[in-house]
Amino acid sequence: MGIQERDRKVYRALRRAGLQVLPNAVPAGTMPYVVGYGEEDVTGSFSHRYDIPRLVERLNADWYDLAVSSGLFDRRREFLLQLPQGTRSHRAALDPMHSGNWAPALWTRVRLLDRWDVMGRGAASAFLGVRSGHPGFAMMALDGSAYVCCSTGEIGICVLAVRHPDRSEKVLRNLERIARDDSPYVNREYAQRIAAWLAGRGGRR
Repeated sequence: MGIQERDRKVYRALRRAGLQVLPNAVPAGTMPYVVGYGEEDVTGSFSHRYDIPRLVERLNADWYDLAVSSGLFDRRREFLLQLPQGTRSHRAALDPMHSGNWAPALWTRVRLLDRWDVMGRGAASAFLGVRSGHPGFAMMALDGSAYVCCSTGEIGICVLAVRHPDRSEKVLRNLERIARDDSPYVNREYAQRIAAWLAGRGGRR
C-alpha cells in the first residue's frame, strides 16, 4: 500500500472527523502499547448507553472534557492515535473472518482541528470505531503521560483515562510477559516492538 492510498483511505477520513494527521512525527521512545492496566491506574472515566438521547453529542463532549482533564492534548491539541497498519480498519479488526491477518496497530500523531466529530464521523470512518455512535480507539499524550481508550459493549460505550501508563506496575508486568511469550498465538511483530521498548528503558520502573 502506497502513501497516496493511505492518504486517500485513512488520512482524509480522519480529517473529515476533525483530526489532521501529522505523518512521521511520533516522538522517539514512545510506549508502543498499553495493556492490562488496573482500576488503580484509571484516573477518570465515563460510560453511556446506546439508547440515551443525543448520544454522539454527549460522547463528544465527555470525551473532550476527559481529554483535557487527563492531559491528553499538548498546547497545539496534538496527541497520538493508534491506527491499524495499511488501510485496515477498526471494523475489519473486529471481524473474525480477518482474525488470522491481525497486525498490531501503530501510533500516529494527530491534531484536533476546530471543527471535529470524533464519536460521530470519526467512528463512522471505521478507523475510530465501527459506526457513528459506536467508537473504539486508543489515544496517548505525546509525552506518554496520559492514555485514553474507548470500547463498545453490548449495551453502551465506556471511555477511560490512565495516568502515566509507563509507570503502572500492572501494565509493565503485562508487557514483560508478552515480550517473553514464545507461543504461536502471540504476534511476533507485536512482541518485538514491546521487547525493544522495554530494553530501551533499561529496567526502569
